[in-house]
Amino acid sequence: MDFRTTVERAQRLRDLHADRAPLVLPTVWDVWSARTAAAAGFPALTVGSHPLADARGADDQEGQTFEEVLAAVRPIVAAVEVPVSVDLESGYGHRPGELVAGLVEIGGVGLNVEDTVHAEGGRMRSTEEHAAYVAGLRAAADDAGVPLWVNGRTDLFLHATDAAAVLDEAIERLRALARAGADSVYPVRIQDDDDLLAAVVGAVDVPVNSTAHPVTHDLERFRRLGVGRVTFGPLLQRALTDAMSEMLGPWRR
Repeated sequence: MDFRTTVERAQRLRDLHADRAPLVLPTVWDVWSARTAAAAGFPALTVGSHPLADARGADDQEGQTFEEVLAAVRPIVAAVEVPVSVDLESGYGHRPGELVAGLVEIGGVGLNVEDTVHAEGGRMRSTEEHAAYVAGLRAAADDAGVPLWVNGRTDLFLHATDAAAVLDEAIERLRALARAGADSVYPVRIQDDDDLLAAVVGAVDVPVNSTAHPVTHDLERFRRLGVGRVTFGPLLQRALTDAMSEMLGPWRR
């Protein structure tokens, strides 16, 4: 994809975040799912690491290399005319500038980065370390001249035995990511807890991303809670798996 188109799509993704409350980005994993979601009228998409790995017979949590991810995402980006963001897990051991350069080269215009470092035994980055990584992404995108959308994710709630007990720490971490240049923040695993979602939304001044299930969750609820951005993680693919199993059931002999 030529550089001018990439910049235009990046700006379009930024404008969509400003115009939609929330902006829903279906999480896709191949050309078929991307074309299907775009044809359904969605103005932007995101590629999820988990469904991408499942579709390719790999493991999530960086079971693919960065180069393999880029090779898989390139035809997805080329197949649609809408902006595409990409889940880059914790960075595959690469420096921020390398991530940005690879993403821009294939036409990706947004990224998600988390603080669980899979290449190092699943340790979590400290607040300062993760903020510094996000700041590096922001600086690299600025240097490249592409207004990439950076979605800063924390897994604090995911790893906690009591999610409410880490709320203050999570908020401080999300605020640090916003100060470092994250355009939105993503506290995973609290999508079913109204109180925690509302607390996070009220505590940060950038859009909050929430995971959603396309069947069991309700868009109006997320709008009421003030969520600024909705993605599906692996849940859209899992819902389709359930539907496919149900359709195929009567055909078993």
